[in-house]
Amino acid sequence: MLTSKEWRQLSAEQLETIEGFQQSYPVKVGGLAKAFGLRVLLKPLPAKISGEIRPSTESEAGFDIGVNRFEKNTRQRFTIAHEIGHFLLHSHLIGGGITDTVLYRSRLSNRMEAEANRMAADILMPAKLIRKISSDLKIPLTEEFVDEFAEALQVSVQAMKIRLGV
Repeated sequence: MLTSKEWRQLSAEQLETIEGFQQSYPVKVGGLAKAFGLRVLLKPLPAKISGEIRPSTESEAGFDIGVNRFEKNTRQRFTIAHEIGHFLLHSHLIGGGITDTVLYRSRLSNRMEAEANRMAADILMPAKLIRKISSDLKIPLTEEFVDEFAEALQVSVQAMKIRLGV
């Protein structure tokens, strides 16, 4: 459960902001977006679209995150974190906007989508919070307890399995 290499691309201020939201679980990802000056909007997006980040004159950072209102809460949380990842890592490439499909594919390269996915996982499931949950709930970091970790962090079981490497 190492932190991804993408963290090295962030400024000290950005890291401090993220870490401030990782003191308790689940990570308040909407609050984190707001702390970066992003506005999060639940929208009726097409079925195969999970989210988007678009230029906006109404948010402090100049971008809005749109999230498909019809998807599960765990999916919406990951989408917000994924779009925050695009903002932090690829803001110079957003241009007129980035729309991500349910497989987190967009006009950006597969490498950039993978970077945003790793950043989202690091934001929502930091190693220190996983260890804290293990301690608080008195459960080991094993596949047997993936559901408990996923529920505590409000992420999907699949995302939690990937994060734990099980």
